[in-house]
Amino acid sequence: MLRSLREKIKHCQTKDLYRFSKIIKSLQKTKLTGSKQKKQISELSELINASVSTSKSNRKLIPKSIHFPETLPVSLRAKEIRDSLRENQVLIVAGDTGSGKTTQLPKICLDAGYGVRGLIGHCQPRRLAATSVAARVADELNTKLGELVGYQVRFNDRFSETCRVKLMTDGILLAEIQSDPYLSKYEVVIVDEAHERSLNIDFILGYLKRLISKRDELKIIITSATIDVDKFSNHFNRAEVISVKGRMFPVETRYLPMNLAGEEKEKTISEKVCDSVISLAREASKGISDAKDILVFLSSEREIREASRVLRKKKHKNLEILPLYARLPQSEQSRIFKEHTTLRVILSTNVAETSITVPKIKYVIDTGLARISRYSFQSKIQRLPIEKISQASANQRKGRCGRIEDGVCIRLYTEEDFKTRARYTDPEIIRTNLAAVILRMLSLNLGDIFKFPFLDKPESKSINEGFKLLAELKAVNEFRKLTKDGRRMASIPVDPKHAKMLLVANSKNCLKELLIIVSLLSIQDPRESGHVELSEPDYESDLYNSKNSDFLALINLWIIFEETRKLGNSSRLKKFCRQYRLSYTRMREWKEVHFQLTLTCRRIGLRINKKPSNYADIHKSIIAGSLNQLAYRSTERQYIGSRNKKFIILNSSVLARALPKWIVTGELIETTQTFAAMAAKIDPVWIEEIGEHLVKREVHSPHWSVRTQSVKAFERVRLYGLTIIEKTRVEYSSVNQEHAHEIFLLEGLSKSTVKTDAPFYKQNQQILKAIHAEENKIRRPEKFISESDIKAFYSKAIPKNITSTKELENWIRDPESGASKKLILDRKALFDNNENPSTNEFPDSISLNSNQIPINYTFQPGAKKDGATVQVPLQLINQLSDADIDWAVPGIMREKCIALLKGLPKATRKKLIPISGFVDDIISEMFELRGDLFKLLATLLIKQRRINIAPVQFANISLPDHLIIKINVVDKNRKSLAIGSNVNEVKRLLSKKGIDFQKSEIELPEEWNVYDVENLIDWDFEILPKTIDLKTDLKIVRYPGLVDSTNSVSLKLFSEFEQALESTKHGLIRLYLLRSVQQKNMIKKKYYRFKIESALKIPLDFTNFVEDAIYLTYLNAFDVYTTIPRSKNEFDEQLSIGKSKLYSQSEEILLIVEELFEERTSILRRLSSITDKNLTYFCEDIHLQLDNLLVGELFFKTTIDRLRQFPRYLKGIKLRLERAPHLGANDYVFTQEISEFWAEYKSLDEAISADNQYKLDDIRWMIEEYRVSLFAQSLGTKISVSSKRIRNAIDRLTA
Repeated sequence: MLRSLREKIKHCQTKDLYRFSKIIKSLQKTKLTGSKQKKQISELSELINASVSTSKSNRKLIPKSIHFPETLPVSLRAKEIRDSLRENQVLIVAGDTGSGKTTQLPKICLDAGYGVRGLIGHCQPRRLAATSVAARVADELNTKLGELVGYQVRFNDRFSETCRVKLMTDGILLAEIQSDPYLSKYEVVIVDEAHERSLNIDFILGYLKRLISKRDELKIIITSATIDVDKFSNHFNRAEVISVKGRMFPVETRYLPMNLAGEEKEKTISEKVCDSVISLAREASKGISDAKDILVFLSSEREIREASRVLRKKKHKNLEILPLYARLPQSEQSRIFKEHTTLRVILSTNVAETSITVPKIKYVIDTGLARISRYSFQSKIQRLPIEKISQASANQRKGRCGRIEDGVCIRLYTEEDFKTRARYTDPEIIRTNLAAVILRMLSLNLGDIFKFPFLDKPESKSINEGFKLLAELKAVNEFRKLTKDGRRMASIPVDPKHAKMLLVANSKNCLKELLIIVSLLSIQDPRESGHVELSEPDYESDLYNSKNSDFLALINLWIIFEETRKLGNSSRLKKFCRQYRLSYTRMREWKEVHFQLTLTCRRIGLRINKKPSNYADIHKSIIAGSLNQLAYRSTERQYIGSRNKKFIILNSSVLARALPKWIVTGELIETTQTFAAMAAKIDPVWIEEIGEHLVKREVHSPHWSVRTQSVKAFERVRLYGLTIIEKTRVEYSSVNQEHAHEIFLLEGLSKSTVKTDAPFYKQNQQILKAIHAEENKIRRPEKFISESDIKAFYSKAIPKNITSTKELENWIRDPESGASKKLILDRKALFDNNENPSTNEFPDSISLNSNQIPINYTFQPGAKKDGATVQVPLQLINQLSDADIDWAVPGIMREKCIALLKGLPKATRKKLIPISGFVDDIISEMFELRGDLFKLLATLLIKQRRINIAPVQFANISLPDHLIIKINVVDKNRKSLAIGSNVNEVKRLLSKKGIDFQKSEIELPEEWNVYDVENLIDWDFEILPKTIDLKTDLKIVRYPGLVDSTNSVSLKLFSEFEQALESTKHGLIRLYLLRSVQQKNMIKKKYYRFKIESALKIPLDFTNFVEDAIYLTYLNAFDVYTTIPRSKNEFDEQLSIGKSKLYSQSEEILLIVEELFEERTSILRRLSSITDKNLTYFCEDIHLQLDNLLVGELFFKTTIDRLRQFPRYLKGIKLRLERAPHLGANDYVFTQEISEFWAEYKSLDEAISADNQYKLDDIRWMIEEYRVSLFAQSLGTKISVSSKRIRNAIDRLTA
């Protein structure tokens, strides 16, 4: 019984064969007897009969007589092919172009009796080929498409249970392998266009080789026009080969290289194509045949658009231009098959190279180029470079013409170029990433990929790259076995990267959004605008309102499309697609893919979120499948991706304007340049989260963190050469505890940066602070104790597992640790070498009027604050002198003197060699003399070595910062107000800040209120002392003085004696005026009368002549310059003496002034008569002398003794005038000399301190006396004067 059933199953459906055989074997092994066995055999028999009945029914569907067109060469070999197919399991059919193999082989299979027990599967590489061939075969069998012959392409099919021939793409067959590893429903599998050697085809061929050993009844037909017969035959164990010559008419091949010799301009491909088309159009117009169309093969859509534009510019009559490429909508592609009467030019990529027979093609123009997908192992991207096609592809293109009459093929390259090209196109399997193939093989348990029978075995490098990508996606483990995620990914019919995105989206609750994104990434972009730059309206439209992500723009597009679809019919939807430049067919395909993926995800247990997700989770999911597609912006437009890939964002991206710092991209496109068509802004922190299993972590720069009180290090996170995170802090103890302990001791405890209230630490810090202060004074860090000494001390006491302050405190609190005794420093033990610090020459303070002014020492070479700084209270600044500062730190004096002497000119320094020896000789004497350092050095240089150096020269020598004692003026709160290197500098800084250091914020004791009195008109106070001492926290000296308030006098305290003295002089004169009103009025009348009588002689700037003359009279009568009364008795006595002198003093002043004004008028009259231009200098000098003698403030600036000399000065001018114009050469020389002295005097007048004003006044009158000695010697001088004396006086003043 079982034997008969075994025979019977040979006629059942192939899909049941394996199942029935397995049941029979099971029954043979079991020892069932009686009714149970009969029952099982009976059930099996019924199943087999049903299956055989199906086969019989299928036979009735097949026409009894199948017609083969006699015009097709393959028809003549139909019987041979049929017989060979029956005798051989594998058949190789090498048919030339036009032989009819694609359409006739399925019919031959039907005629041979196949298609009854199972399907005849016919694989095509392209959807267009599958659908068009199915229609053609159905038409030749006189059946409707979908009845006997059907097709299935991705998300579209015309197939029913009655179909016996199934046209499909190779991708569909691969998908069926997953659900049906034995392809049990197929009786015959035809693999057409095998020469294309796509990845799918190579995998199918390898898979079929293994399958035929398990299915003896399965028939395989491999066919192509330009097949490498031996290779395919050997692959299938020397399979039978049948070669069929094509039904071809002669084809003339013309070689027209791009740029011929003699052509002036180098032409582009589009221009050359245009020239060829126009030439062939003229040739076609002369013929009478219907076949006159032109098929042009170009490398890319861009070239098609460019060639179309150039052709349309020619405005050739009756020329119809049609594009043909894979992205083109189905309706547009179908136009090439429609009837037409005009001359048609079809501009196509290599999509028309095989399978498709374009009707009425007489001419083919072959540019010899195509975009060939290649995977770069170095950059890890799939490139699309334009390359030269192989000889086989060139012959395929040539075979597109000459099918119905003689044809012409124009090759835009040389014949020599053709002969040097590769015979066949490299199979895709050696130029692509194998991750998808490996994943599929692992899911099908096909064993070791390295042993899989590929037609051309990929290199180990390619296989390893595939495994690397799967490992990146966590699809395989370290043993290259599928993980749980890997199995789920294998069941999702998309690229592994996209499958990974969906799995992560499920965990992050954003599967709904990722299904939309992934379904579009799995098809050709429906946006027909391609990579065209977005216009302003595009950016403003709802489709692109996501400014940070092209992926979210896809979701926007999906939502808007769905809303439109729900609102209207298909015509409205098509209108919407036209409006937004969308392919209606691709949009439908997108919808279908989305539907299929949704079903798959639900089947494997993924959950689709109902609420919208957030930006971060969506893009983290995208990152999960794109870990090698991350990049950061390195220049204005350029991005650098993993493994140093450099690219730019296409203008069609919504990020083309924003250009964020970090992005994740879709697949990169590499042509002449590398582009990212789709991208999104991301946070690099997301990369670390998602790529945790891939990132490389580099810990560097361990350091003690004062803020966290622990040892930290920086961690650099990298992924595929990209630095994702440059610096992130980590606990270094978890990386290297021993080293962390060393850093804690050295950087924390030894450098005193630990923050703790532990008693031992506070006590140790006080000891160390005192020692370091001594070291800073002598500028010898670590002289007494070093950081290594401190570290060694703590290292002995503290356990090695302690690396932070918190751990230290926890250890100290442990009573068993004994830490309180171990951790306390012993000062005596530290100095067991008897080198106990002694720094007497570096005092902690200086004494100023019994006030102790603190000195701070800083050891920071190179810093301005390096060295000693005296902390001077604002109240004491006026009591401080530069000499006090010079000698504040005796310990630096020797080094400072050496530095000053080394700064002298070389010629001077040579006289002092050795300088250190000279300083050693004078240093003891300097300490005895003290005083201004510069003057002291200058004096000792003259005394010891007869070297004359002006003290001012030392001031211009630059000293190291540590040799300059700084003055830091502080307020009562110890806040710094100004820092400088000398007293005048800090005073200047205080004044600039608006700080009145004269008042200096002193609160007077109540008993000193007697020195703060106003509205005095007489000496109504007891005494006017020169100085008083204020009893405050500081010993502060102040100077009482009188202040002239015009109608009265005030009594005030001054911070400087000179100020008090000068103000008191004016105040005394005011008191004398108030006490001698009658005498003042009498003098005033006298001066006023003179002013009226001499109005024309008085200079214009003597505006207050009367008042000024009165002031001068009182100044001299009461001898204010030399006599300052300090008590009421002294005042009254001086008042009495002065009153008696007032009249005579006024008479003398009046006589002098009258003579001066007369002489001035005479001099000016004489000057006006001099017209000789050579004497211009002479006139200018006299004018300058007059202007500086008779100035408006004459009576305030001149004593009576000095005023008595003025008539002599003016007589000297008159004597000089009398010699004009015969002055002699010396006059000009003398004038220049006087001019130089006067210029120096004026510059000193602006810079000199008030203390030295009297010295400057002496120089001024020396210059006037020197004029007399030069120009009027007969008048004589009051003092001995010479050029040398004036020079010495100036030098002394500037010293």
